[in-house]
Amino acid sequence: MSVIESYLPSTRIAYFSMEIALRPEMHTYAGGLGILAGDVAHSAADLELPMVFVTLASRDGYLRQTIDGEGRQIDWPDPWEPEQWTAQVPAMVAVTLEGRDVWIRPWLYELASPLGYKVPVILLDTRLDQNATQDRTVTDRLYGGGECDRLRQEAVLGIGGERMLRALGFSIETYHLNEGHAALLALNLLRRHARAPSDNPLEPRPHNTDPVRRQCIFTTHTPVEAGHDRFAYEDVARVLGDVVALDELKSLAGEDRLNMTRLALNLSGYVNGVARRHAETTRRMFPGYRVRAITNGVHVEHWTHPAFARLFQSILPHWCHEPEVLSRADQLDDGNVWDAHREAKRDLLEIVKGQSGIDFDPEAPVIGFARRMTGYKRPNLLFMDLERVRRLHREFALQIVVAGKAHPRDEGGKALIQQIHGHIDDLRDVPIVFLPNYDMEIARTLTAGSDIWLNTPLPSLEASGTSGMKAALNGVLNLSILDGWWLEACEEGITGWSIDHRPEGTREDHARALYEKLEAVVLPLYAQDRSRWIWMMKQTISKIGPIFNSQHMMRRYASEAYLR
Repeated sequence: MSVIESYLPSTRIAYFSMEIALRPEMHTYAGGLGILAGDVAHSAADLELPMVFVTLASRDGYLRQTIDGEGRQIDWPDPWEPEQWTAQVPAMVAVTLEGRDVWIRPWLYELASPLGYKVPVILLDTRLDQNATQDRTVTDRLYGGGECDRLRQEAVLGIGGERMLRALGFSIETYHLNEGHAALLALNLLRRHARAPSDNPLEPRPHNTDPVRRQCIFTTHTPVEAGHDRFAYEDVARVLGDVVALDELKSLAGEDRLNMTRLALNLSGYVNGVARRHAETTRRMFPGYRVRAITNGVHVEHWTHPAFARLFQSILPHWCHEPEVLSRADQLDDGNVWDAHREAKRDLLEIVKGQSGIDFDPEAPVIGFARRMTGYKRPNLLFMDLERVRRLHREFALQIVVAGKAHPRDEGGKALIQQIHGHIDDLRDVPIVFLPNYDMEIARTLTAGSDIWLNTPLPSLEASGTSGMKAALNGVLNLSILDGWWLEACEEGITGWSIDHRPEGTREDHARALYEKLEAVVLPLYAQDRSRWIWMMKQTISKIGPIFNSQHMMRRYASEAYLR
């Protein structure tokens, strides 16, 4: 029996995602969407869920980031070799793109739980001699190229991925579309289903969407208009051909352009946002659709620093697989908690020293900020008033670590990175470091080793924000705008703090509120009342860890979506 055949009898759910973070050496992710998908896969293995995962091989990765002498992001390919980490499966399927057959082969990665259960991950690859030269690179660069390149990638993922599972022998009952990138899967299912019966067999009738909706689940992740993929119908016709009649496609995906989110909304029987606020925002953006909320979570074993893992293990032996027992973390010894934090912080300061040559003070507070660098994340909010930053440093010895990549075509995001480097130059008397090429390894160290985790999105444009959950697992205290998941988790002065804001407030208002909270509440507590600070660390672990984890999230998907 082949490895694939061993999965066939039990696998009934397929999870499709353009990106999945499986391990640092496999550059198959760009950011939060892929990190979440990786945590989903880890928890699926832990919970022995009957799932298979489908993504792109992305041989050239997303981007490797370097910073030039002017503080500008330089984009490089970030290649990896599938042969080193995956097994080639002897199968091929084709999709027709621009009138040509584009062949796809699968690579298999087996993701194993420490308990022994494995889930298969299929990575789709078009770098084949059978393909025309221009088609061999379709799956190479994650989110690479222009609109038509993106459409080709999404056709390979959705249409090619569904065909690949059938070719390999999987009998899938439920398809989970992680973001709209996979919406063409539902369209392909629609095309395969019989048309509704008609009294006049010559009269064109729309497809019956009910069978497709019973099979498809859709999780939308972005409340930002620009985050919803849209394609011109002339490009759709040229690239995909006559998938379905144009009038019917427009009724499903929008009159002006093919909106992948709207297509997924219309062809999925279960739709959810990734936090309660995000579901509300999505319902406003797309009125008339029922959008539930399943708040994201993070994989506790994956994101907990080894020092805290040892500490949890000493009193909570089943914490990895039953994260709800972290509710007892408030019983941990204060000294042991602080020692674990010092170890995590030491690891961060070693990276800071290695990357920048700057020695941070291990006794002084460190603010960590790491996000995709784009306008609505407002990574420069902390630097709105440089004199206030200097004053905070003079009074509290404040130190700052920043990291994050801008999308290659996001010129505004790249400008923000350059501005931040300009602020670092202006604030030479304040220890500030930008860590280039933010990835899973840096994320693990930065979220665990900071003292304060800062989040400053423009409300209500934060979908969820899982990095703050990772920080909380390690006792790092969140200071955040009340948006995304933090609306559900923030207990002021207990699990962390909110940054006061009015919906009509300006960016200057929000920056002023941030400085006031740091100056009057957060930094004085760190400097003057260590026992209270440690008490809050234990509260953030015990109140956030048991709920905002991917086991809890996947149990909700299983009971509310997969078994509906």
